[in-house]
Amino acid sequence: MIAHSIWSKTACETVDRLRKREWHPSEVLKALVERINDINPVVNALPTLCLDRAMAKADEATAHSPLFGLPVPVKDAFAVEGVRTTWGSLAFADHVPDHSDYVVRSLEMAGGLIYAKSNTPEFEAGANTFNEVFGQTLNPWNTNLSAAGSSGGAAVAVATGMAFIAQGADFACSVRYPASFNGICGLRPTPGLIPQGPTRLPFQTLSVVGPLARNIADLGLGLDALAGFETRDPLTHPGGATVYRRSAEAPHRPERIAFSPDLGVAIVSKEVTAITTEAVDRLASEGLDIVCSHPELGECHSAFRTLRAFQFSALWSHLLETSRDKLKPEVVWNIEQGLKLTAQEIGAAEAGRAKLRVAMIEFLKEHGYLVAPTAPVPPFPANQRYVEEIDGVAMSTYLDWLALGYSVTITGCPAVSIPCGFTASGLPVGIQVVGLPHSESALLSVAAWILDVLGVGLDKPIDPRSSV
Repeated sequence: MIAHSIWSKTACETVDRLRKREWHPSEVLKALVERINDINPVVNALPTLCLDRAMAKADEATAHSPLFGLPVPVKDAFAVEGVRTTWGSLAFADHVPDHSDYVVRSLEMAGGLIYAKSNTPEFEAGANTFNEVFGQTLNPWNTNLSAAGSSGGAAVAVATGMAFIAQGADFACSVRYPASFNGICGLRPTPGLIPQGPTRLPFQTLSVVGPLARNIADLGLGLDALAGFETRDPLTHPGGATVYRRSAEAPHRPERIAFSPDLGVAIVSKEVTAITTEAVDRLASEGLDIVCSHPELGECHSAFRTLRAFQFSALWSHLLETSRDKLKPEVVWNIEQGLKLTAQEIGAAEAGRAKLRVAMIEFLKEHGYLVAPTAPVPPFPANQRYVEEIDGVAMSTYLDWLALGYSVTITGCPAVSIPCGFTASGLPVGIQVVGLPHSESALLSVAAWILDVLGVGLDKPIDPRSSV
């Protein structure tokens, strides 16, 4: 086995070889560096490397599990001690934190080597990965197109073999949309499953950390490494350990599912609708009981947008006084929307969220799982800040095209995005599978079965292409 081919292996195979001491973490890391040197100048997914840090921990990592020294990149919205961390903002362009976020510590305790920071839009705002610090991350399926966001750098790194798995985070759709746009898998887990912080809002449940990977087994491995208990995170709990990789490696056909082409709340392109409907028809041909239905989610727009605005203002409003001229317009808009809110409006949004959660949970108890398109469009031109119209229907704000994502976010239910097909021009399209809270083990098993039936996935990393 020559070193430069290591990067093409799955995360699970690589970890198994590390465990057996057939490979050393430094050998794996050097192989990734070769791939990064070849690919990253084209797609700009990993703008910051911290190889010395990773190499220094390579020997001690072999004693840990479940990663045994597997290199993992961290999103540039999460602090890594001693490593430049910018949140994609000129306001923090030269920031070097003196501590690591809890999730970084979780990864390192699980034997992961943090070797890079993945690109993200400013403060993770918007589902197109660009910022004024590092520039645009490009979609490897067509480098003229968007990688989505906000975990766009993480998704591109995984798709191209610059990472085996990657840490991402999902607020409105920020793990799921990049997974769909890049032809890989991504999980938004139940809030509290993966520790977050330190943060000014430790009780918030809209934004969660989640893994991205090229297949479901690797996704389960990533969740094994990320999940855990942190006393300073009030949402985590010291429950029994779950081996998510084991569940992901055991495909299971569900008794039934529900399918909705738009969740009753989103504008979805005809092309995406046709591709996802065809995928569901293939599941039905395997004898799966499928009903076309969805819970009532109409209140998701007002509830999510109010709570999102509140969260932005609570986290970042202090920057309007010190760094307003360094913030992109969408960030300023989000903060200002939050500062205008009244207690009555926030209370109404919380009440709406509670209602939506009950509706989704009751629906899932009846139907098992809910399947829908992950994103409403295929990858769009990278120079567009956001999707402005879908099949001729204008989007009134830059949040409108995110409804397929945030309508699930607001319920607190986990959702996994998996590839389901390709457009006529060869661009990937994904579906998301939604399950009951804390059902990640079963959800990964079901997702694995669906992916096996569809036969769509990224067996090997891809090389970037300028057109398809």
